[in-house]
Amino acid sequence: MRVVAITHGADVGPELLGDVIREGGHELVEWDIGVRGAPGDGHDAVLVLGGSQNVGEEHEHPWLREEYDFLQRALADGTPLLGVCLGAETLAHAAGGLVEKAAAPFLGFFPTELTTAGREDPVLGALPHRFEALNANGYTCRVPPHGVALARSGPLTQAFRVGERAWGVQFHPEVRRDQIVGWFEQDGMLTDDLRHAVDAGISAWQALGRALGRAFLRAASR
Repeated sequence: MRVVAITHGADVGPELLGDVIREGGHELVEWDIGVRGAPGDGHDAVLVLGGSQNVGEEHEHPWLREEYDFLQRALADGTPLLGVCLGAETLAHAAGGLVEKAAAPFLGFFPTELTTAGREDPVLGALPHRFEALNANGYTCRVPPHGVALARSGPLTQAFRVGERAWGVQFHPEVRRDQIVGWFEQDGMLTDDLRHAVDAGISAWQALGRALGRAFLRAASR
């Protein structure tokens, strides 16, 4: 398969998910939408990664409108799609869901539970029924109309599906340790406790992230 990974900056690439794609013998094309505009046709699956931008900031980042249009076309075409963090939020917005600023940043590991639909889902079902999800969120999104909630942390939607072939996850299955610590440092949010939590949990988390990536590729190839 040819997988295009839409990125929103230099430090928010596909990382571990990219490793999984290449290890599976697939082609990975990284595409910075802010520089190049929306990708054209010729791909079999799509990743949409995170970023410091947010839904509602279209004046500062006009390419967000291109991303929404691209996602709506992907949904209409049934293109397999996985949105991560900002990618989940732009997917939710494109599908008619509400995206809003969180009451407080959601940083670090949070207890997360699959819904009944999540346990039966071909992608999220690759994860344990309960797990600690690594987040770096300032915004949240609600499940879009006609979407299905797949995982939650209390009231927070952690994962959802739109249709049969588009998934959004608020957590970060792709991250490397230094990458996410760097995000927290840049935002002035890194504490000793947060650093220790990342160090203690990152290895187990990356194993789950790889499992999720492999499950997405299996679902995309069907």
